[in-house]
Amino acid sequence: MDRATIETLVRNAIVKRLGGGNGGAPAPTVVVNSSARHMHISQEDLETLFGPGYKLNVHKMLYQDGQFAAKETVTLIGPRKRMIPNLRILGPTRKQSQIELAFTDAVSLGIPDIPTRMSGELDGTPGAYIMGPKGILELKQGVIRAMRHVHMSPSDAAFYGLKNHDLCRLKITAPSCTTIFDEVAVRIDPSFKLEVHIDTDEANACDLDHATKVEILKA
Repeated sequence: MDRATIETLVRNAIVKRLGGGNGGAPAPTVVVNSSARHMHISQEDLETLFGPGYKLNVHKMLYQDGQFAAKETVTLIGPRKRMIPNLRILGPTRKQSQIELAFTDAVSLGIPDIPTRMSGELDGTPGAYIMGPKGILELKQGVIRAMRHVHMSPSDAAFYGLKNHDLCRLKITAPSCTTIFDEVAVRIDPSFKLEVHIDTDEANACDLDHATKVEILKA
């Protein structure tokens, strides 16, 4: 066995003996948020759309530390000039720009074959035009449906016995239905709070607004 496996076995044995972890302590609180369509933007593209030297302004802080919904919005122009106005930009700026849509958004825009990707995995993805108050940007690639995923700290990952880039399952119980999502990608970083991101189509399908219980399960 490798060192990581041995450390996990030892840690689980200790917390079980002490009455913690999976041996007795309650599971960490799981926050599930619906991620509406939005844009992540590079500083260069931000200046193309809003003018030289422009900086994003905070509209609302998000659950993960340092992440925010900006006051700035843009118009997304897809094939055959179909448009989605008032597309929110999320900050801070990134190295490359990308657009994240739910499947119904993509169909409305004219991209019914939108690929499902992890954030940043943009090779071979569709592009679009983006219109801002000071200019128009041709995004040659970067329009995706974001793969559902969970942010975890190392301690949360140890509780669930998961590693970075593993796939897990998410069980959501609501009065109208119980839904299990497979293939939820695991992302681990010391800065992360425990939070699952699903898109608006998925949130509507599982009646997330009325959920009474959410659980992370091993695949």
